Formats: sequence, structure tokens, C-alpha cells
Amino acid sequence: MTKILLSLHVLAAIVAVGPVTVAASMFPAAARRVPVAATVGGADGAAAGDAGGVGTVRLLHRICRVYAGLGIAVPVLGFATAAAMGVLSDAWLVASITLTAVAAGLLAAFVLPRQEELLEELADGRPVERARTARLAMFTGVFNLLWATVTVLMIVRPGSTTGA
Repeated sequence: MTKILLSLHVLAAIVAVGPVTVAASMFPAAARRVPVAATVGGADGAAAGDAGGVGTVRLLHRICRVYAGLGIAVPVLGFATAAAMGVLSDAWLVASITLTAVAAGLLAAFVLPRQEELLEELADGRPVERARTARLAMFTGVFNLLWATVTVLMIVRPGSTTGA
């Protein structure tokens, strides 16, 4: 059962967290590339043929929102796996849980709301300030760094007796 839980946990991390990290990283640059004229384009908010339009930014935000919701499966399966392995109190796992909680909080409190704000500005035909996209990129970078650290902790498992 442990191998099945671990496999599901890893698959959930790849399928759910991977798209969020990529889409969130692409969002600030995509928002900067939207020309003001493209924001008052077609029904979907993007000018026809405009690869960097509001439609692209809207899609990136939707990917972040949807896959963040699916990402809840990662810690749920992680807890089940850790319980089955008997490692719930190991330092590497406690650190990983803490970093995961910080990453989730950062995504919910800083990344997604700022994406929504920028998307609203673009949809209203207003240009976005570069400083705002730079701050969003910073929060996204910290989010990605936290996930990279959790990934390393899950692989290396310092002090673990289950091998490394």
C-alpha cells in the first residue's frame, strides 16, 4: 500500500504542482507583453491572432487556480504516505510540511490575488505597471523555490532511516 500511496503522491505533485509553477512563472511576462490595444479586442478579451493577449494571461491564471485546487491532493496523499511509512515525526518531513504550507499560503495570499488584479486591469484596457509584474514575479519565484526545496527534501530525506 505504501508504494501505491507514494506513487499517487508523486504523480499528484507532478500533475498538479508542475503546471502551477510553470503557468505562474509565465504570467508576469505575458501580462507585460499585452499591448493596450489588444485588451479591447474580441469577445475573449484578446485581439485576433495576438499570442500575447489577455486570453493568454487569462488562461495562465486559470491554470494556476484550477491546478492549485487539484494540488490539495499532494499533501493529503503525502500525509497518508508518511503515516504508512511511519515517518510523520521525522525532521525532513516536518520541514517539508512547513514549507508546503508556506508555499500554499504564498500562492493563495499573494500570487493568485495579484494575478487577478493584473488580469482585471488588462481586461479593462489599462496597461499594467512593470513594478507590479516584477513583484508578482518575485512572489512566484519564492513559491517555486519553496517547491524545489520540498522536492529536494523528499528525495534526500536527511536523517531518514528509510534510505536515500
